[in-house]
Amino acid sequence: VDPHIISGGKAFGFLKSQQDVKLNSINEVFLTDPKYAEEEDLSSKLDMFKNKYMEFDLNDQGDIDMMGLKRMLEKLGVAKTHLELKKMMSDVVGGAARDTFCYTDFVNMMLGKRNSILRLILMFEEKGKDQEPKESGPPQRKTFSDLP
Repeated sequence: VDPHIISGGKAFGFLKSQQDVKLNSINEVFLTDPKYAEEEDLSSKLDMFKNKYMEFDLNDQGDIDMMGLKRMLEKLGVAKTHLELKKMMSDVVGGAARDTFCYTDFVNMMLGKRNSILRLILMFEEKGKDQEPKESGPPQRKTFSDLP
C-alpha cells in the first residue's frame, strides 16, 4: 500500500501498523537477549511498553522529543518544568546530551535497575489503572433508601 495515496484515518492506521511491526522487531531483540532472561513476564511488559510508546510517538519518527515527553506527562496529570523535563530526558538516555529518546532507550529505562522519575510515573499510572474500574454510562438512579 502506498502511503501517499491514502489519507486521514487510513494513513494514520497504516502508519501505526508499520510502527507496530518495527517495535515488535525491537521487542524480539529484547526477548532473545540473555541479559533479560530472568525478567519475569517479559513479553507482556514489552507489549505494555510498546503500546505506551506508540501512544506518544504519534508521527512515527521513532523518537520522542521534549515536547512529546511534556505531552505524555501532562496527559498523566504530572506537568513538569522545562528543567525537570531536561533532567528526565538525560535520565532516559543515560546522561547523553540528546533531545530525544528512542524506543530502545525507553525499554532499557523501564527494564533497567535505575529508578528514573519517568519510569516511576509510568509504573504508578499503570498501577492506578488496575485499581480503579471506571463505570461507564450515566450514574445510577438514587432512591431514598440510598440516602444516609
